[in-house]
Amino acid sequence: MPERDTNKDDAIVIGLGALGWIVSADDRARRFLDLTGIDLPTLRDRAGDPVFLAAAILFLEAYEPDLLACADALAMTPEALVSARRELEE
Repeated sequence: MPERDTNKDDAIVIGLGALGWIVSADDRARRFLDLTGIDLPTLRDRAGDPVFLAAAILFLEAYEPDLLACADALAMTPEALVSARRELEE
């Protein structure tokens, strides 16, 4: 079995960073909330849920400029974000 790039704990930290980046801009946060159909209380409740964090990263993957900007803001590669999402989905 190949060694993984990211373990589950690291992936959760990366997912939380991505979620924080998403909600750091009102327009991007609104788009995320609109597309996911959740409200702010639900976002707060689910922030630590690996499946929800994977969905947040997938949201970034759907719009490459956001994926690249988030990766830059978190000082990592876009591939690291994608790897974290894969780990969170397992």
